[in-house]
Amino acid sequence: MIHNRTIEILVGAFMAAGLVAFFFLAMQVSNLSSSSNGDGYEVIARFDNIGSLKVRSPVTMAGVRIGRVSNISFDRKTYEAVVTLRVESQYNVLPEDSFAKIFTAGLLGEQYIGLDPGGSEKYLHEGSEISLTQSALVLEEIIGQFLFSKAEEGNKVE
Repeated sequence: MIHNRTIEILVGAFMAAGLVAFFFLAMQVSNLSSSSNGDGYEVIARFDNIGSLKVRSPVTMAGVRIGRVSNISFDRKTYEAVVTLRVESQYNVLPEDSFAKIFTAGLLGEQYIGLDPGGSEKYLHEGSEISLTQSALVLEEIIGQFLFSKAEEGNKVE
């Protein structure tokens, strides 16, 4: 009887440890575990197409996370997506003419914004706008263009 009780306690402890591990894994995957303290400054970037970019997506430079996407809205006048980036305050010397691109982590992974530094001696600050941007590559559009070009080649041969 005591032996069965010990086994039940061990199984319960193992299950609890598994649930805790699952919780931490879910937090890592959802980007909720690495929250910022709110310090920093916000800059704006405009894109023709943001793909599946989401609020809280990482903002990186040279592969290092320097901030997160804090807001996404739509400009009714220019028909562009307006993305607000919160850059951590320690990265306050980013050139004003930096280039913002939307990348995909892996083949079908989450999208994030990568910044390439420019050469300006002026720096981004609260309220600045990044004017040089490259929209997301949408896999469906690329496949459609490839199939369309192959169909055109087939028509020329006949």
